[in-house]
Amino acid sequence: MLKIGIVGAENSHSRRIAESVNLRKKVRGVRVEAIWGEKLAWAEDVAGATDIPVIVRKPEHLIGMVDAAIVDHRDGKRHLPAARPLLRAGLPLFIDKPFCCSVGEGRRFLAEAAKRRVPVTSFGVVPLQQGARKAIREVKRLGRLLSVTTSGPADLCSKYSGIFFYGIHQIDLIVRAVGLDFTHARINRSGNGGTATMWYRDGMVATANLLPKKCPGFHFTAVGEKGVVSRKLAHDSDPYLTGIKSFVKTFRGGKPLYSAREILAPIAILEALQKSLKAGGRKVKVAKF
Repeated sequence: MLKIGIVGAENSHSRRIAESVNLRKKVRGVRVEAIWGEKLAWAEDVAGATDIPVIVRKPEHLIGMVDAAIVDHRDGKRHLPAARPLLRAGLPLFIDKPFCCSVGEGRRFLAEAAKRRVPVTSFGVVPLQQGARKAIREVKRLGRLLSVTTSGPADLCSKYSGIFFYGIHQIDLIVRAVGLDFTHARINRSGNGGTATMWYRDGMVATANLLPKKCPGFHFTAVGEKGVVSRKLAHDSDPYLTGIKSFVKTFRGGKPLYSAREILAPIAILEALQKSLKAGGRKVKVAKF
């Protein structure tokens, strides 16, 4: 039995993951064994609802109790400080989106993980939904891309590190569809949302429409020399299951879904967009990742 511990009970993902694993038993031979919460009441709520038997008082108390850990705060800037003691104890890690809010911090963390040979994986689930995966496959048949546009909920003023909190979904989707060869980014603000623009080295431009959080889901459009892909992206019936199976595979010794550069790529764009926002919409060079 693979025993998993969770750090973070404020994020709804913790509950959804534990429901799939402990209650619906969607992944054989796996159990969420323990949880730590930012508040004890939050941990008690998730544990009671999803049959997690142990609540720990500190994240480090998971060490020696579980075989792997999920780090799942609502605010990405809290992920790597919470994960570091677990990394140094050799626990395989899934770090929820966003992986972090600083490319430099993320690069150092992943370098340490590689040096210690500890498996670390991180991703958001929007690009893993069946509709999104189909759209990404279709993009590969469009020939040279001319434009990619996404739309979806975001909040530049979120208390959970601003654009990083929900903006990660669209930026992650663009990166998975188009690749890592981007150079600059800029954001034009409108209220709590706006339009983010990313430039690629070959001249292709990607745009993410960051809309009020009540907007109806995510939309994706790609225009290439050989055609167009455009669709509203529906969630799977269990939107977390593909992601759970992926990080469980990594915990069991399989290859992580994304490389270190692929994990850091959307963080690099979001960091550039955050700088652009502070600079009044100036075009910003994306940091090396």
